[in-house]
Amino acid sequence: MEFEFDEDQRLLRRMVRETVTKSRSQPEDKLWATYLELGWLEAPPVELAIVLEELGYVADPTPFLATATWFAPLAGRLPHGSGTGVFDGEGRFVLDADRADEVALLTADGVVVRDGKELAAERLSVFDPTLHVARVEVPDLVAGVPELALMGLAVTTVGSCRRILDLVVAHVKERHQFGVPIGSFQAVKHKAADMYVAIERAKVLAYFSALTIAEDDPRRGRAAAMAKAAAGDCQRVCFQNGFQLFGAMGYTWENELQIHLKRAKAGDLLLGTASRHRKALLA
Repeated sequence: MEFEFDEDQRLLRRMVRETVTKSRSQPEDKLWATYLELGWLEAPPVELAIVLEELGYVADPTPFLATATWFAPLAGRLPHGSGTGVFDGEGRFVLDADRADEVALLTADGVVVRDGKELAAERLSVFDPTLHVARVEVPDLVAGVPELALMGLAVTTVGSCRRILDLVVAHVKERHQFGVPIGSFQAVKHKAADMYVAIERAKVLAYFSALTIAEDDPRRGRAAAMAKAAAGDCQRVCFQNGFQLFGAMGYTWENELQIHLKRAKAGDLLLGTASRHRKALLA
């Protein structure tokens, strides 16, 4: 498998970065309309991963992740509007179920698509108030998590961790102690380096997962679990070191860092933590 992006993929990445940078301050409905107009939901797995990483970097507030990686692989099509899927067998923590136009349900009788308003999903109060997570009570649900959903969460978490590292690097260059930037201290450099290594490891595995899905490789299930586990490990390193290097200031509401810390943590918790997926790989 080729791990280097080709010219079209590099162009896509640059275009996505420019688009989200220019439009990140727009209202959510305008952002969603922009994504639909650009056709990002129709991207194949590797290109979709490129989009999701950049949306993770800016803590995208739209239902793009749930629509592209929770609804689409389950229903086999894009929704009429936004969508999500329930495939954990319980329906306890479903991404964007409270605002989805359509919800795909994995039941004992197969996949059933329901109107989102009919389900009356209950939005849950979670540590990230910008994240929509809801409970869906439907009988006869069965478990069967799509690989695309695991990959999507993994690469989105990588994007969040990239943003955490960038914010930390900028901060340690500006903050001075004993007359020098704290970024010049060896201990600080080591923590930043640990974050970078964790991000690169998780990123490689996330894109490997996308490649296996794109090529229908028989390793796709294990690759998705590896990517989700690596992303969970990555967020733990970035959360701990990023939080510490900001001197806990990053967890205040006034600082942008807290948004990305919460998104990274949510990416690990949704659909199973790193520990759960490592155990699944060993089993």
